[in-house]
Amino acid sequence: MKPLISLIGRRAIVSAAASGIGRVIAETLAHAGASVEVCDVDHEKIAEVNSSDIAVRASYCNLEKPDEIERFFAEAVERLGGVDILVNNAGIAGPIETAETITLEAWNQTIAINLTSHFLLARLAAPLMRQVGGGAIVNISSTAGLEGNALRSPYNASKWGVIGLSKSLAKELGPSHIRVNVICPGFVEGERIERVIAERAAKEAVEPAEMRARFLAESSMGIGVLPDDIAAMTLFLTSEAGKRMSGHVFIVDADTM
Repeated sequence: MKPLISLIGRRAIVSAAASGIGRVIAETLAHAGASVEVCDVDHEKIAEVNSSDIAVRASYCNLEKPDEIERFFAEAVERLGGVDILVNNAGIAGPIETAETITLEAWNQTIAINLTSHFLLARLAAPLMRQVGGGAIVNISSTAGLEGNALRSPYNASKWGVIGLSKSLAKELGPSHIRVNVICPGFVEGERIERVIAERAAKEAVEPAEMRARFLAESSMGIGVLPDDIAAMTLFLTSEAGKRMSGHVFIVDADTM
C-alpha cells in the first residue's frame, strides 16, 4: 500500500513563497517529493532559496501585474513540464486605516495581490491540470475572510473574496477532477504579524505587547499558529489523503472563531 502523504512525481507552483508561510509550504511539498517552482519580489530571499539544497526554484514576479504573472507561470511550467498543484499563497496586509482615509491605490494593490493573482494563476493552471486528468489548487485566505475587522477593509474584502472565488472554482473544476480548497490561517507567528501588531498598536496608542496579548486572547488555546501548521494542511489537501476534499474552508487558528 503506497503512503497517502507523498507527492513524488507531482509538479507544484507556489506564489509569493521565498520566505514566510509560502517558503515553508514550498519546502514541505518538496520534502514530500514534489518539484516546486515559486515566485517572489524579494531578490535576496529568492537567492537564498536558489542556493539551498531543497528541490525548490525561485523566480522574480510582481503579482500586481498580470503580464508578470503570465511570464512567471509559463516559465515555471516549462521547467516543470506541467503543473499538478497550485498554491496561491500571495497576500499583503494592506493599509491599516479607516475606509475614509484609505487611498484607492492602496485598495487596488491589496485586491490585486491578495485576490486577483489567485484568480489569474488558477485560470492559467486549470487547463493544464485538466489535460492530465486533475490536480489540486489551495488558496490561502485568512480568518479575516470570515469576519469583519475595523481598519482592515481592503484586507478583509480580499480574503472574503478568496473564499468566494475558491468555492466557485470548485464547482466549475470539479467535473475535471481538479480540487479547490481554502486554508484560513489565524494568528501566524512571524515577521508579518509583528508588523501588523506594531501598526495596530500605534493606531490605538497602546504598547505592542498589549496588542499582541489582545490578539492571542482571541484563541481558546492562548497561542498563535506556526507556518508549519499551514504547510501541513496544504500537504494533506494536495496529496492523495485529500483526494475527495474540494470546495471547503479549513481553519487553522488555534480556535479563535
